[in-house]
Amino acid sequence: MERAEEPDAELALGGIETLTEPKKAEPWMRPVELAAAALLALMMTVVVANVFFRYVLHHPLIWGDELASLAFIWMAMLGAAIAVDRHEHLRLTIVLPLFSERMQRALDVFGRIAVAVLLIRLLPEAVSYAYEESFITSPAMGLPMSIRASALPAGIGLMTILMLLSVARSRDWPAIFGSILLIGALVGVLLWARPTLAGFGNWNLPLFLGLVVAGLLAIGVPIAFCFALGTLAYLTFASHAPVFVMLGRMDEGMSSLILLSVPVFVLLGCILDETGMGRAIVNFLASLLGHVKAGMSYVLLGSMFLVSGISGSKVSDMATVAPALFPEMRRRGHSPAEMTALLATGAAMADTVPPSIVLIVLGSAAGVSIAGLFTAGFVIAMVLLLVLAVLARWKARGEDMGGVRRAPMSLIGRTALIAAPALALPFMIRSLVGGGIATATEVSAIAVVYAFVIGVVLYGGIPRRRVVPMLVETVAMSGAILLILGTASAMSWALTQSGFARDLTALMAGLPGGPAIFLVASIVVFLILGCVLEGLPAIVLLAPIMFPLARTLGINDIHYAMVVVTAMNIGLMAPPIGIGFYIACKIAGISPDQVMGRIWPYLAALLAGLAVIAAVPALSTAYL
Repeated sequence: MERAEEPDAELALGGIETLTEPKKAEPWMRPVELAAAALLALMMTVVVANVFFRYVLHHPLIWGDELASLAFIWMAMLGAAIAVDRHEHLRLTIVLPLFSERMQRALDVFGRIAVAVLLIRLLPEAVSYAYEESFITSPAMGLPMSIRASALPAGIGLMTILMLLSVARSRDWPAIFGSILLIGALVGVLLWARPTLAGFGNWNLPLFLGLVVAGLLAIGVPIAFCFALGTLAYLTFASHAPVFVMLGRMDEGMSSLILLSVPVFVLLGCILDETGMGRAIVNFLASLLGHVKAGMSYVLLGSMFLVSGISGSKVSDMATVAPALFPEMRRRGHSPAEMTALLATGAAMADTVPPSIVLIVLGSAAGVSIAGLFTAGFVIAMVLLLVLAVLARWKARGEDMGGVRRAPMSLIGRTALIAAPALALPFMIRSLVGGGIATATEVSAIAVVYAFVIGVVLYGGIPRRRVVPMLVETVAMSGAILLILGTASAMSWALTQSGFARDLTALMAGLPGGPAIFLVASIVVFLILGCVLEGLPAIVLLAPIMFPLARTLGINDIHYAMVVVTAMNIGLMAPPIGIGFYIACKIAGISPDQVMGRIWPYLAALLAGLAVIAAVPALSTAYL
């Protein structure tokens, strides 16, 4: 996600933003940033070394995965704290502009105090969790697991201090004392009503995991903390499960070995931006297709397809493609609103192209083959690319081609030569993972080394002064993502333990129409969730519940994954709520109001493609 540099930037965006305030980062956090960057570098080194020893020397490092996992959880928790310090935790801001400026400030203070209360409540549980882990020894290195688990109290403790400092520095004492009194009164009422709430059974789910979470999202509390607050409230006031269990679920949700590839692919996206590899791909496609009608639209869609196969990040993809193409498209008569609509839906189309962080998380949460997801993702993205290209061509029937000339072969050849090393990267990633040659984590490490070396040798390299900031940016973004996954995993566990999964299974099984109706219902659910939440938390929340049910109905895991991920991505770009829609508008520098009327035909094209994907399972499974 992009970082907002101005205090009220999130209000201008109106969709999703980072938690911002008009102050600089804490200077005493600099050692924490350096330590987290060093942990990321250590994790990368261990993964690359393990690849070398496994595939070159045929002697894998037995302790490699343990050391990488140890560095990973510490990096994730320190990264989450850095994201608090740098104001980079993701939150929704759609509802906030409806309130007065004074009320917005009061809600902001209330949200920060609520997060501080959450962290203070979780801190002793995290310490207990780390202590309990001391009785377990890691099998390869022989270390007490408390060394690894101590990352949770360390990260939660740092976030607590930073959040309390943030509240104090607001100096809005009426709002501070009013928020403390209100939260105290709410806790008192809920404790008094606890016996009554216990009798409500699963009706507590829509209250705590529905209304409470939705209310917190509406007032701008960061997404990760909304999930954690809703789960904590449910466990405290409506169940007999200990809060201690929540820490275990958060740890489990954040630290799967498959997720090691998340920060590595985020780093790959940073390298892509710094070296200009993505721009080289855009320039090549522009020289090849720029002379035909709708040519620049084809270039935009093709660039999104190829660049997404390098970075794994929608934001990075859009930020790379838009500045390179929009000036020429504007010159040819494309309206900024139309270009932005195509950019947003192109990003939705490209999210199944490997290396997709969403597919990696989905594979981890639902126990689905990453190699299978990567293979199917290419085909599904091509289906969506085709429907968008057909619509773009129809819309370009009146495009002014005056003065447009075919690029000379010398220029095409030169741009192809420059882009060739970058073009090879997405196909290398897909072939290594899809062919079962290496895991997603190993391939992500190989890709970073390849991109770094190629970037240094052929694309001008990365300035030395940018290396550490790039690592810190990767750590902060990864920490924010992984904390969402951890808290969403805890919330998903609460949903499962409450019997919600069983009730949902019974409801879905009772629907007429069998698998077809289930697929339609799933599309509706994930379209809605895609609108409200960023893709990762939606996947972590529902994948453990929905995928087993799909299997019982005979729906192939890969086919179902392609359907729900596509539906979620369409929802992500659908106004007036879709988060990705507002991100695209911000990157393009245009008001969402101007784009809202232009994006619907493109979303309709994506829905038509989704209908084909759902109706023809072979599109997802034929190449497995």
